Amino acid sequence: MSPAAASGPPGRDRAGGTATAPALPASVRRGYGLGSVATGAFGTVPGLLLLPYLTDRLGIAAGVAGLVVFLPKAWDAVLNPVAGRISDRSTNPAGRRRPFLLTAGLALAVAFVLLFAGPTAPAALAGTWVVVTFLACATAYAFFQVPYVAMPAEMTADYDERTRLMTWRVAVLALAILVSGGLSPVIRDALGPTWGYRGVGLFVGVLIAVGAAGAWWGTRHAPARRTATAGGSLRDQLRVVAAAPDFRVLLGAFVLQALATGAMLAGVDYVARVLLASPAAATVLFVCFVGPALLVTPLWQRLGEARGKRTGFVAGSVLLGVGALATLLAVRAGTAATAVTVAVVGIGYAACQMFPLAMLPDVAAADTDRTGEDRAGTYTGVWTAAETLGLALGPFLFAGVLALGGYVSSTDAAVAQPDSARTAIALGFTLVPAVLVAASLLVLRRYRLDQEVPR
Repeated sequence: MSPAAASGPPGRDRAGGTATAPALPASVRRGYGLGSVATGAFGTVPGLLLLPYLTDRLGIAAGVAGLVVFLPKAWDAVLNPVAGRISDRSTNPAGRRRPFLLTAGLALAVAFVLLFAGPTAPAALAGTWVVVTFLACATAYAFFQVPYVAMPAEMTADYDERTRLMTWRVAVLALAILVSGGLSPVIRDALGPTWGYRGVGLFVGVLIAVGAAGAWWGTRHAPARRTATAGGSLRDQLRVVAAAPDFRVLLGAFVLQALATGAMLAGVDYVARVLLASPAAATVLFVCFVGPALLVTPLWQRLGEARGKRTGFVAGSVLLGVGALATLLAVRAGTAATAVTVAVVGIGYAACQMFPLAMLPDVAAADTDRTGEDRAGTYTGVWTAAETLGLALGPFLFAGVLALGGYVSSTDAAVAQPDSARTAIALGFTLVPAVLVAASLLVLRRYRLDQEVPR
């Protein structure tokens, strides 16, 4: 058992009482949650539409398109720990983390507008434009997301207050996914092949800018516990973080689920167009995926407070995996049946976002309590790097399944797909994510940090 586990979770004594940390003002919770408008929009729309843009608008082969989506995200995975270390060492009078929200967030918004504004031919030039601008997006996102995720460990020392803070964040995240993921295909289809994706770029860029500026402004009165910045090189700090057993377990489970989620996001548009024969079904599936999360997130919060965050994470993971597996049968029955099973996935996804993000500050704070040094940025840098890599590998994995199934890439959206490609779409959207979620549950069995929360 790690020292952190032996002493119980941060903010809670052995009898289960809450530490005497003051509750955060509601305005700070809401303000922090606004950052999820930026993270939700950027995390959703490229995963949903960038692969179809490459294969069915630019005519790039599925395997190559998967690489185009993956490589900038792989760079982001390398950069995130560096961004965490830089924010750890920040001495800005406006706060260690907050200034990054505004500067990096606005840079991300501009880069995203440019992502879909480039040439569409020849394919080599168009693909290069996407790689370069997506690389710029990934760089800006690293310097927004890492400080943003690091903030809760410094805003409150209370175990349950972090869960409440994540409840707001996940609720806003669900709304951001609903708006960005639900409306982007509608905007694309309404504006037509020439201006559709460019309209999506502008729409999402505005959402990112609003979310980043809102989080920066809304957290201006947030408390910030400042402890000594951890010494040593970045390599030294990464070695310390890698040695934390509960962090490794939590990260491993979360990355496997990010991979599963990335594959499902990449498959939504293909399922709607090819299997359900209705491009509009993409919006329906997104509403069914995110809508339930807006309703059940407070219920997940109650479960976490009563039974512990790990228990809530496990329960949500089971629903996520079962829902994905059931969708394999539902796609054969049509849009209505698929919408029901996707709603089950959405209920589980809400928990699988909220609980790990509420558990991460516990791990970072336990390290600070044990060592007296602040490594929150390093922890979150590694976390977001791994999450980004998982979300990038998801579309890459789905593209690989498409390639194995013989998917036909073409600028003609009406091109007929062979039965093998249809099977590949179905398996990549359902069975593959379900297997990954099952693997994450096996990993999660070894998490021990909140084992002393009263049951």
